[in-house]
Amino acid sequence: MDFSLAPDQRLMQESLARALAEKVPLDRVRAYAADPNDAAGDVWSLLVEFGLPGMLIPEEFGGLGLSLLDAALAAEALGAAATPGPFLGACVLAPLALRLGGSADQQREWLPRIAAGEVVTGAAIAEPVAGARDGAGVTVSGGKLSGKALFVTDALSAGLFVVADGDGGLHLVRGDAPGLSRYAMTTIDLTRRLGELQFDKVPAEPLGEVLPRLRDAGWTLLAADTLGAAGTMIAKAVAYAQERKQFGRVIGSFQAVKHMCAEMAAELEPARSLVWYAAYAFDEAPEEASLVAAHAKAHLSEIGRFIARTATEVHGGMGITDLLGLHYWFKRIGLDRQLLGGPERVRRLAAQMQGLAA
Repeated sequence: MDFSLAPDQRLMQESLARALAEKVPLDRVRAYAADPNDAAGDVWSLLVEFGLPGMLIPEEFGGLGLSLLDAALAAEALGAAATPGPFLGACVLAPLALRLGGSADQQREWLPRIAAGEVVTGAAIAEPVAGARDGAGVTVSGGKLSGKALFVTDALSAGLFVVADGDGGLHLVRGDAPGLSRYAMTTIDLTRRLGELQFDKVPAEPLGEVLPRLRDAGWTLLAADTLGAAGTMIAKAVAYAQERKQFGRVIGSFQAVKHMCAEMAAELEPARSLVWYAAYAFDEAPEEASLVAAHAKAHLSEIGRFIARTATEVHGGMGITDLLGLHYWFKRIGLDRQLLGGPERVRRLAAQMQGLAA
């Protein structure tokens, strides 16, 4: 029995990583972070060229018909490069919502356009998944939505939204719908745009009740993003330790620094199989998917924070400078930790799934 990735999966991930290294260097990430009006159109074009918006869309609608494991491998590469621009909502959550819960007419109208990269889609599902805050929450009455949603992916640029109401129902909202207002939100992570949507009796189309499936996919993909970002932070820490000198020796020759680097690697490597299995289970073992997705999200949130802190410490004072840019990965891991629920909430939900908590 083969538990490794298929050759074409490895090739896809490696090809994407090489393209990102060439087309999205640190200077491009820095420019995106510095300009709130930068829509990262060049990065989106690259993702479309690789077929990422259509990865989870069936071939009959112009997609690739791939699995969540393939999307997780792409997410790992994107996290490793701190890639700016849309992905989670546009390439994963919205396509899944339409594929799993959309009507035939909705699928025919939207899936081909999403697969072709013609429309960027956002996802507003944070409140029923992670818990409402600041008076946020969406209600539905007579097919129209009212209230507000926070931490919406690509809230300012999306042409279509998947919105969850307070009871877990999903709705499709056009970006130009009357009564819909959008506002930017400032988060610690400047490599991804999140925002607030306000609804004033906004017309919406109902989708099927598939929010738990979107939650599982979101948890898994955020864990994969952390996996990639943490891997880059380890690589940068090791490279710095091999060139920085103190007392006439590279600091990597000191036992304390060796231990820090080894401990980071020892924490991260076993997590890789956890993330891969969570993504595999989404399609192949759905009865296990929710629990293993929760484990992946919670565990990667914890070890991601440890690696982000330790890698920065290896760099010493240079670790917090903008010149080095390590903070882009540090803060990306921080947002991954809290988006769609922090590890404490996710573990509590996992306990409830197993009947261990009320």
